[in-house]
Amino acid sequence: QYLSTLLAQEVQFISDCLSTEAQEQTANLKMGQVILLENVRYYKEEEKGDVNFAKQLASYGDVYVNDAFGTAHRAHASTAIIAQFFDKTKKTFGFLMEQEVQAANQVMHNAAAPFTAIIGGAKVSDKILIIENLLDRAQHIIIGGGMAYTFFKAQGGQIGNSLCEDDRLDMALALLTTSIESGWMGLDIGPNAIASFSEIVAKSKTILWNGPMGVFEMEAFQQGTKAIAGAVAQATAQGAFSLVGGGDSVAAVNKFHLSDKVSYVSTGGGAMLEYFEGKELPGIASILA
Repeated sequence: QYLSTLLAQEVQFISDCLSTEAQEQTANLKMGQVILLENVRYYKEEEKGDVNFAKQLASYGDVYVNDAFGTAHRAHASTAIIAQFFDKTKKTFGFLMEQEVQAANQVMHNAAAPFTAIIGGAKVSDKILIIENLLDRAQHIIIGGGMAYTFFKAQGGQIGNSLCEDDRLDMALALLTTSIESGWMGLDIGPNAIASFSEIVAKSKTILWNGPMGVFEMEAFQQGTKAIAGAVAQATAQGAFSLVGGGDSVAAVNKFHLSDKVSYVSTGGGAMLEYFEGKELPGIASILA
């Protein structure tokens, strides 16, 4: 119904992607007509990357357009497998996917220096690969959020009850004195860190932000994330290229009404993370093949 309203024409919905109806109706489509198939995630063949399932979906069209960057890191039938059934001239990125790829490539391969990566979130284990991959690329890597306390402890600091991955202490120390009294928990960066981080961001020409500085969902602990968001926006206004990605970071810039003040806000959390870890994304590779 929404598509019909948007396109100002009838859109036929087919509830079974593998049905005879789907085959017949797609074969008989006239110029300008639109058919919407059922969500492929309802089929077990989709997540398994089933070749026959992908081949049947491919038989319904002459051109394949992938505009789902958020699933580009998954080797599913409709994103990675289906593209092999189309000639190189008959498969392409949609407008959103193209923008995502261009923004990510600018940061990873054409970053103007100084390049600052702001990495936050709860666990070092979730971000260790992206940190390692950025060590030789970024001039500055800012660590915030819960994962920062693992680094603090690795350096000998006291962190009280703050979140810490003890099995990652050696790793945190290899990548690289604030103390928190026992019984207390760090939930945001303080004024000194805000000032220091903001100064670095202000001098940057390229900025990647993935992960908040603290528990910004709670008003008492949002100042760090809010300040960094503001610093990124201000640097962007001064000519820096800024890319914000990851669910929490995107939520933060939206919460503080700054999404239109940065260069690009990515729609793909997991996909963007894997891209910056240096991994090949199946949904992108299949289009370029």
